[in-house]
Amino acid sequence: MARNVAVGIDIGTYQIKVMVAEFPKDKNAPRILGTGFAESKGMRHGYIINTEEAARAIKSAVKQAEKISGIEIRRAFISVGGIGLMGVTCQASTIITRADSEITEFDIKKVHEVVESELPPSAALNRKILHAIPIAYKIDGKPVLGRPQGMKGTKLEVKTLFVTCLEQHLNDLIAAVGEAGIEVEDVMASPLAASIVTLSKTQKIAGCVLANIGAETVSIAVFENNIPISLEVFPIGSTNITHDIALGLKIPLEDAERIKMGYGSDVSYSKKKLEEIIIARLSDIFELIDAHLAKINRSELLPAGIVITGGGSGITAIDEVAKISLKLPSKIASIVFEGTSKVPIKDATWAVAYGLCILGFTQGDEPSVGIKIAHRTKNRILAWVKQFLP
Repeated sequence: MARNVAVGIDIGTYQIKVMVAEFPKDKNAPRILGTGFAESKGMRHGYIINTEEAARAIKSAVKQAEKISGIEIRRAFISVGGIGLMGVTCQASTIITRADSEITEFDIKKVHEVVESELPPSAALNRKILHAIPIAYKIDGKPVLGRPQGMKGTKLEVKTLFVTCLEQHLNDLIAAVGEAGIEVEDVMASPLAASIVTLSKTQKIAGCVLANIGAETVSIAVFENNIPISLEVFPIGSTNITHDIALGLKIPLEDAERIKMGYGSDVSYSKKKLEEIIIARLSDIFELIDAHLAKINRSELLPAGIVITGGGSGITAIDEVAKISLKLPSKIASIVFEGTSKVPIKDATWAVAYGLCILGFTQGDEPSVGIKIAHRTKNRILAWVKQFLP
């Protein structure tokens, strides 16, 4: 592949999406060259339960993207999602080493090492750190805006968001992609990849929550002061709504799915009962989200509200239910895609794959989108030691 081309692979429980994008020198945004998708196989709740089936599905989606883009895909950036993804916040401090009390890069590195050691066993055992994102620094108990390097004090504190995933799941994911003939360049948590292209800098600064309504999971990422401050995944998704509709209306699953998405069906049913079923399940989902926001003291306190993406974002009136349930402004995520008219992209369900492509363009020199990535480890996992920027 050419140096200015990047590939993102979003491996979801319901569908695998592959996107090929190019960053022309005379453009300010990537241009989509091609996409491919296939029904996910060998997956459950974001986990790979059959590597061979998953690899075949990935290979099928990759071939579609290659055919449309005219580019042979050999390397890609992939996302990690599912219920094994978890965000944990830890705090730690260290004493400044220099005699003149000036904070150096060594002190910052040291406090990051100390805070990582503070991870509870539940967040460290059998798990891999995907991202370590400093939320806030303090010098002698006083908050610091930006990085503290060059300032003076006696004690440096840091509050860090660690995004972790099950190591076995990550290894299975990389193995499945490798079996499909693709080398994994780097890995990113799905909610953060989606946020790159669905949230504006203004929204991230004011405070908002990005909710990805997937088939079997709902993942959320909370932003404030332009950085992610929390991440959570719930084992419930839009498939649960489909099942409720099928049971409640006594209709086949295929018809329930079509009705849920507003496509209509030949079967007769009560619209009032359908509305009650959908609202009841959506309310359950938003209650879980609100409970998490309350846990981090952000319930009803995010001025930019909730932004909804994922396959479930197409459910009729989901934004209204979110607005009422969370008592926050609500909107469906949208993305401005540039590229060939051959690419059938209509909504933000491609946000993760597109975000991964943009991640690809940040490798090497100073990134155009402002995300500073540390050097890759042997396991090719990202470790962030600077603020997450739009």
